[in-house]
Amino acid sequence: MSSELGNFLRARRRELSPEAAGLPGDGRRRVPGLRREEVALLASISPDYYTRIEQGRRRAAEPVLDALARALRLGEDERAYLFELSGKDAGRPRRRPAQKVQPQLRRLLDDLSNTPALVLGRCTDILAWNPLAAAVFTDFGRVPARERNFVRLVFLEPAVRSMYVDWDYMARACVAQLRLEASRDPESPRMAMLVGELSVRDPDFRRWWGDHRVAVRTAGTKNLNHPVAGLLELDWSTLTDAADPDQQLIALTAAPGSPADRGLRLLSGGDGQVLGG
Repeated sequence: MSSELGNFLRARRRELSPEAAGLPGDGRRRVPGLRREEVALLASISPDYYTRIEQGRRRAAEPVLDALARALRLGEDERAYLFELSGKDAGRPRRRPAQKVQPQLRRLLDDLSNTPALVLGRCTDILAWNPLAAAVFTDFGRVPARERNFVRLVFLEPAVRSMYVDWDYMARACVAQLRLEASRDPESPRMAMLVGELSVRDPDFRRWWGDHRVAVRTAGTKNLNHPVAGLLELDWSTLTDAADPDQQLIALTAAPGSPADRGLRLLSGGDGQVLGG
């Protein structure tokens, strides 16, 4: 069956154009369709791993088969056939319920009127924020819900990206933490969609994701060059909700009397009323 699997994968990738897969076309291809390394990129696996699967020299786990099905834009019947050729059960991908902010985190978030704070869920999706966090970063309410993701904003939102004084360092840390989270739920369609989009649209993310570095950080410092408040050196720390460990409240603070402290007071209007709020 391994030769049938390889034939099926080759046929599907040759039928899918780079443009249809969301990749830029170069117009210089001798054969139609996607190259092996492009399928591997879209599936967030190494080119060597994909080549071994296609050549029948490596068996693919179910999460990898799911990723390949998404990368090759397979329909339900084609996906079932892919799993059958691989000797796997083609049960529908497991979908975790949408996250809702825990009431205790919401109350704490609302109480932090003079401290920028936001609640992150799985895949660094932004679940909630207070007005001062929006004043510091961006108006999250204007961002479509499916795009309201912290790592995505850091890489793809120019206004957010340009604020980071040490963007390379901070963005690399984001990638390392995201990869660690991906290992905890390798079947997550949301994670696969996020990684696939960022890999296609940002060469830095694509390169750093390929480094396979992992890290977890629960505190640190962000250096921002804010268009209104100027330079902000903000310490951040994480509070994990015991009721749902996949929800974390991130609070940012400034040393009392520092330029960043004055900048936050400026953004909050000095009396808790956020400018423009």
